Amino acid sequence: MQYRNGQRLPPDAVGVPARLSVNPRARRLSIRIDGRAGEAVLVAPSERKLGEVVAFARSKAGWMRERLAARPQGAPLEPGGAVTLFGRPIRLAATGGAGAARLTEDADGPLIVSGGEGEAFARRVENLFKRVARETLQARTDVHLRALGLRPVKMSIADPKSRWGSCSPHNRTIRYSWRVIMAPHAVIDYLAAHEVAHLVHADHSPAYWSVVQRLIGDHRPHRKWLRDHGPALHAVGR
Repeated sequence: MQYRNGQRLPPDAVGVPARLSVNPRARRLSIRIDGRAGEAVLVAPSERKLGEVVAFARSKAGWMRERLAARPQGAPLEPGGAVTLFGRPIRLAATGGAGAARLTEDADGPLIVSGGEGEAFARRVENLFKRVARETLQARTDVHLRALGLRPVKMSIADPKSRWGSCSPHNRTIRYSWRVIMAPHAVIDYLAAHEVAHLVHADHSPAYWSVVQRLIGDHRPHRKWLRDHGPALHAVGR
């Protein structure tokens, strides 16, 4: 069978829903779990190696099923629920009407109140998080740009399926996932440093990581935090 980059495989092909991905920088066949999409991503260094990664995935069917079954389930953004903001729990409450979501506080602690019902309520809460993410990440991006003596960049906020950020050095743009705003401040700052450092080195070479370390010190705890808790953040509202 001829396989192609980006092709999606039905569950009976390798035991779980899967997508093929060619990464020329990959040094070996690998499998990663995309919890948000509910599928395994089978990675090969070239298109001619896709058949090999499919065969490899068949031998890992049990492991893939276990990983997909263990992925966090999405919790809806609804009144009475809770999310995190800067790593701290914050409750959600309805105000009635159609007002925008806003941050406030009562006797029990921090609170997000919003108008709207159902999807409209969730959309208002998400929009609030996007606004906070834009303000926070713009500020931290600017700090790291100044530290490296770099010119300003164009920054945007999006909701990618699994990535936390991306940088295009050639057109000086950085894109962040709004969901990182649910992480602790230090993790958010790490992400900003991570993307800004790509303006200096586009790869993940030792030279690149030395730039990140220059900006924030030891980055390893923050990378681990995203690996451990990131899937849960990507599941919020899904």
